[in-house]
Amino acid sequence: MIEITGVAKAFGALRALDGVDLTVRKGELFGLIGRNGAGKSTLFQLMLGLLSADEGRVQIDGECAGSRRFRAVKRRLGYLPENVVLYDNLSGLETLRFFARLKGADTSECTPLLEQVGLAGAAERKVREYSKGMRQRLGFAQALLGDPALLFLDEPTNGLDPEGIREFYRTLKTRQEAGTTIVITSHILAEIQQRVDRVAILQAGRISAAGSVSALRGDANLPLSIEVVALSDDTHAIEQALHRAPFGRLTIRGRHIEFECPRDAKMRAIAALAPLSGCIADLRLHEPSLEDVFLGCTEVNA
Repeated sequence: MIEITGVAKAFGALRALDGVDLTVRKGELFGLIGRNGAGKSTLFQLMLGLLSADEGRVQIDGECAGSRRFRAVKRRLGYLPENVVLYDNLSGLETLRFFARLKGADTSECTPLLEQVGLAGAAERKVREYSKGMRQRLGFAQALLGDPALLFLDEPTNGLDPEGIREFYRTLKTRQEAGTTIVITSHILAEIQQRVDRVAILQAGRISAAGSVSALRGDANLPLSIEVVALSDDTHAIEQALHRAPFGRLTIRGRHIEFECPRDAKMRAIAALAPLSGCIADLRLHEPSLEDVFLGCTEVNA
């Protein structure tokens, strides 16, 4: 669905993108993450055809962004910017109808979409009375107009409460199951790590890593965190077994013993603890989070 090859973009002396190569498959939920200023918004604007690349090629659904034939592709795109700007004097329903006419979408979609994003009860209220979260929901509704084949969502859960975030991702899952390709950026990495199919880390205008969260964990070779919960406050036998292994410094808090374990030593750690099963109430293995992977990659490439 998206093929980006050798793309570069500069604004004066600032090289916002510097040789980006990226592929997003049809029907994929793809995460794009990076620090502020890494080039995410610039890349979004290139994919939307709002900017032209200085070098390289951006293809969306087989068409080059900015070409004459790309106009037809743009009608099948949905976009939610990070900062939603709406007309305060229009109601929610009027706003959605306005965007539907701009996009050439059927205005009969508007009321069902407001229901879908939880704004049915506020459809006739002026947008100036909307909270930040309600504005975000309305922005999401306009992105869904016309049943887009490709959705670009820039910090889409900004301002949403926990219930709104859950509903948002439920809607995304339904859209993805129907074949929609979705590209999402978020600074809340814990929120997307279990939801994206693949993710790319953008750093200083370059892709520093890309793949599934599981693959990136393996590539980063970050240690696991293992927590042992003892049956009693006497943790001496467990500590001795772990020191003999050895697995480095232990952190002990009451009956809880935590230590880091190299990925290739996981079974060795379990084997060291197996003879002590009568002393252990619980054993918890914690994989590195997407945030850990992100920080590891950006520190290595800094």
